[in-house]
Amino acid sequence: MWVLVLSVVLPAVALVTTPLPAADAAGSVVRVRLRQAVRQLPEAREVRSGYDRDKFRLWVDADGDCRDTRDEVLADESLVPVSGCDVQRGRWRSWYDGRSYRRSSQLDIDHLVPLAEAWDSGARRWNAVTRERYANDLRDPRTLVAVSASVNRSKGDQDPAEWLPRLAKCRYLRDWVAVKIRWSLTVDRAEKRALTRRAGHCANQVIRVRTARIGRHTSGGGTAGGGTGGATGLDPRFATCTEAEAHGYGPYYQGVDPEYAWYRDADGDGEVCE
Repeated sequence: MWVLVLSVVLPAVALVTTPLPAADAAGSVVRVRLRQAVRQLPEAREVRSGYDRDKFRLWVDADGDCRDTRDEVLADESLVPVSGCDVQRGRWRSWYDGRSYRRSSQLDIDHLVPLAEAWDSGARRWNAVTRERYANDLRDPRTLVAVSASVNRSKGDQDPAEWLPRLAKCRYLRDWVAVKIRWSLTVDRAEKRALTRRAGHCANQVIRVRTARIGRHTSGGGTAGGGTGGATGLDPRFATCTEAEAHGYGPYYQGVDPEYAWYRDADGDGEVCE
């Protein structure tokens, strides 16, 4: 009896080769594999001079729902529903060390790329509004994570050349790279070497990230990354909210974004340009 054997040729899997966007390409979606992403991270010397944690405003209630950024992260990451403006109880698992908690007081909200590290690698050139947006970034869940307070404090402001969590090292590495891409941050030589070495031991997964809008200081004392219109000097003054968003700006929140006063909040919910 003859047996017919069919030979099936599977198509090659296409590699993702999206280059990292320019720092001013706000809203760009990057899809790139981990090892290539590490290679493409711009290398630069870190500068700590001028750093002050108070230059990053914490924690704000951007959407006016009574929960500030810390409480929003706690609510999002709790494994059970939580209640109240000040989240006190829930159920959390710190993926840095695998420990579980019922009381929020046992947790810190970690900036995965610490504020000091962000300052060293680019944030020193940002305007105050951009630093505040970074410090309270809820648009990408990798920027802020609820973790064991003791572990977070042992990490301090160290980068992956100096510190990694006990568990989920590859996840931490991918998320670190994603945050650096999102906020157009650089890496120093030791950091890049460590990322390159450690990435070789992790699955070469695709990282997907949307880049953030960056407003920078100019040598004239104003800000760059959005023009010089109006009193704030942050964004050009567009005729309508739709036009502003078409150029990559917004949304704007009352008490957070200086541009808020330039646009009308039609339904009074704290957000204009809807």
